[in-house]
Amino acid sequence: MNYLSMLGLSLFLSTAVQAGSIVKYQVNGLDYEGYYTSPAQGAPMVLLVHDWDGLTDYEIKRAEMLADMGYSVFAADLFGAGVRPTKVIDKKQHTGELYQDREKMRSLLEGAMSKAKELGGNTENSVAMGYCFGGAAVLEMARSGASLKGFATFHGGLNTPEGQDYSKTQGSMLIMHGSADTAITMDQFAALASELEGSEVSHEMITYSGAPHAFTVFGSERYREDADTKSWQRFSHYLATTLK
Repeated sequence: MNYLSMLGLSLFLSTAVQAGSIVKYQVNGLDYEGYYTSPAQGAPMVLLVHDWDGLTDYEIKRAEMLADMGYSVFAADLFGAGVRPTKVIDKKQHTGELYQDREKMRSLLEGAMSKAKELGGNTENSVAMGYCFGGAAVLEMARSGASLKGFATFHGGLNTPEGQDYSKTQGSMLIMHGSADTAITMDQFAALASELEGSEVSHEMITYSGAPHAFTVFGSERYREDADTKSWQRFSHYLATTLK
């Protein structure tokens, strides 16, 4: 994508995110900045978890797409207020810290849900969804036994940490993955399918041919319109049938 196209995308994102608001909140005494948007009081809710860039215009754009469909959305912040890494080394640092401290990851997800409820979010009728690192966090939430109706991931991390399993998972699961993803392999995809089946977790797992890691990220070299469109359509149907 050339500079003018990127500039146009940036302007589009910056003008498309005004319906909701940035929300400052605390978890365990530390400051975080999420984003909340809602079309109506009591609307079904989606907890949205960011990728390894932190909460950026991308997640806010997706939140507003969901709000246009009738869902309230709380986009969580798992890195901290003002922490939005741009260098790979920093992205690895912040995600790595949470991968090494799963209890902290869970407490941050619980804290986000608590803030969403405080804002009026219908946490009793909710689904969690995440991208890349956020997908791995959503699976962590599912394994924790969180009482959500569903958990969905887009090109998310799929490995299960040693000593964990899906025996406590309460909601159904939707896993959308690119079969050309070299960061998260099809062997990991197959292993997760076996785990979910063994734990009798209701699930659907879909692969998209030719789609690499991060295939939903608008404007990136990895973006694949066909896989993005199909996965969003499937997710939309999943929400409609899960959040009744």
